[in-house]
Amino acid sequence: MSLEEELAEHAEHAAAPFEKRVAATMAVIAAALAVVSVMGQLYANEELLAQEKASDQWSYYQAKTIRRYESNVARDLFKNMTGEGAAKGVETYTKNGERYEEEGKDIQKEAQKLEAESDLKGRQALRLHIGEIFLEIGIVFATLAILTKRPLIWWVSIMSAVVGTGIAITARLILQ
Repeated sequence: MSLEEELAEHAEHAAAPFEKRVAATMAVIAAALAVVSVMGQLYANEELLAQEKASDQWSYYQAKTIRRYESNVARDLFKNMTGEGAAKGVETYTKNGERYEEEGKDIQKEAQKLEAESDLKGRQALRLHIGEIFLEIGIVFATLAILTKRPLIWWVSIMSAVVGTGIAITARLILQ
């Protein structure tokens, strides 16, 4: 075996550990990507669920508003009548209107709370999805590092993965 062939063989063996390190890095990035992706989807689902609940609350609020309006109309009709039954009707529908108004305020507060929760989950999901992008870019650069056998590209992949992981972790820090 000539010296040149021996050097080529050593160079080939020296490249293998680099490829193994990069492949191991890709596996870690892929695992982080899987976790971040699932978490992003969970937060997106929670966002939709909270928005749906808020929508239901607004529909309930609207129903109470209609009932209050109908009670006010009935009260006004009884006001134009005379007699004891008319006075009782005014009293009953006045109380109903007041009750519906109070219930409506509580329902409105709950709907606004659910909308805020939906907004929060949406912003958290977006943060996780942005982290996903950086993790995916990290995998692409790791693949390029293996193909080109350039350590600088491998380090770029690691940095992209670190940035993506950092962005994803900060999703929990987003508050109202």
